[in-house]
Order: sequence, then structure tokens, then C-alpha cells
Amino acid sequence: MLKRIICIAAAALTAFMSGCTAKKNKVSIDEVGDGLTIYSFQAGKADAELIYGDDWAVLIDCGEKGFGKHIVTYMEENGIKKLDYLIITHFDKDHVGGAAKVLRSCEVGAVLQSNSPKESDEYDNYLEELKNKDITPQTVREELSFTLGDAEFTVDPPKQEVYEKSPSNNSSLITEVSLGEVDMLFAGDAENDRLAEFTASNDKTYRFVKVPYHGHWQKQLKPFAEEIKADIAVITSSEDEPEDKETVDLFKKCGAEIFLTKTDSVIVKCDGKNIAAAYDNS
Repeated sequence: MLKRIICIAAAALTAFMSGCTAKKNKVSIDEVGDGLTIYSFQAGKADAELIYGDDWAVLIDCGEKGFGKHIVTYMEENGIKKLDYLIITHFDKDHVGGAAKVLRSCEVGAVLQSNSPKESDEYDNYLEELKNKDITPQTVREELSFTLGDAEFTVDPPKQEVYEKSPSNNSSLITEVSLGEVDMLFAGDAENDRLAEFTASNDKTYRFVKVPYHGHWQKQLKPFAEEIKADIAVITSSEDEPEDKETVDLFKKCGAEIFLTKTDSVIVKCDGKNIAAAYDNS
């Protein structure tokens, strides 16, 4: 009996020393109560995440050119008539591409954007539609917070005006969403420099993460993943441009269940205490 107690204590000490934390009890998506929904679209190697409650909605990125129509259709089918915020994490084509269509088709309350323009037809179309809708986007240079329903949003901006390496991806806005006891994180296409600065200033764990940069392996992913300790990790990838195995293995090792948008769109529900995810096979 004494030997068993010693073994249990040793295991607990090992877990503590390794920085591991006990996971919340896992529930199925059908067991999660009312709160918010995250819908990560199957958009190829591109980002489009719609976060919404009963009477509010936020869209983070819009996929490639032509994908906006899929976002608008989903919103119409789910009775979402307005975007309170549109967040463009950075201006690569696979993030801003569908923005013009979304702006043209939906009522949008406010637009938040990165500080690093990147010239393209998609970017020009985005600017033109902002002008047509008489919307002045807010370039986020200082931490910005807002509340919708019971959900609290915090947008973390890049700390540098220009990055020497991967200036567009490293300028990604990183968005935190908190509901009750649950914190969720959307990391855009943050690469090593951006991940390092975020990890250095972060002291929280997150139950959900939209993995940065489509699951491409990079050295700063390891401290990032070990610190946030996500239960659910969504990777936006495609069959033609798949995620790296090292990234999947890392997040699994850190305790996350992995969902790949190359398989299907991913739906996540959170009620402030529980969070669960599933593929949208509808």
C-alpha cells in the first residue's frame, strides 16, 4: 500500500514538474449548453472562422477570393444578419481574399485590421468595398478589448511595425475569446518572431486554439503549445498543402484533440464551462 502511494505521488510530482495540468472532463458537442459557436470553414489552405452567439457575431478572416459567398451562405442559413466585428489578421490573399464579398453582402459594424499592408488585387478589392460601405477600418496597434453578450474579446497586435522575417505573417493579430471559465485563442499566421513575443507575455492556458500558419512546423511552436496547453486544436490546411506531422504530434503530446479543416469544416461549441468540437458532416 505504501509503495502504491509513493508511486502515485511520484507520478503527480512528475506531471507538476513537466508543466502538465489536468484536463477538464471531456464532453460531447451535444452535451454543451448555450453559449457561443466557432465555425472553422473548410476553405482550403486559408482561414475563415465565424464566432457567434444568439445575437452577435465576429468573423476572423475570409478565406481566398471567391470564398466570401460560402461565408455569406452559412450566415444566412444560421440566421446571422450582422457581423459586429470583422477581423483581418493580416493581408495575405488566403485571409483577406473573401473580404470584399462579405462586406458587400453583410452589415458590418466595425473592421479591425493588421498594421502591415500587402499589395494584391484582393487587398485592393477589400479597400474599395470599405470605401463603398463608408467604413473606416481600425488598425490595431495597442491591445483592444470588447464584449459581446457574455463573451470577452481581446485583440493582441504585433509589437513591431515591420518584421525582418515574414513581415506579413508576423504582423498577424492574435485574438483571445473568453466565455466564463473557458479561454480560446486564434493565432492567425503568426510565425516565430510573433509567437515568441506572444509566449513571452502570456500567462494563460487556452482550451481551444486555432493553430498558427496552417500547421507549418516552426521552432517557436513548441514553447507556444506547451504553454497554452489546448484541449482542442484546429488546423486550417488542405490536401494540396497539408499540415506538418511535427505540428500535429506536438499538439497531441500537449494534450490536444486535433481537427483538420482539410477533412471538413469544424464546429466548436462552448457554454462557459464546457467546450467540445466535431466535424460538420451536414
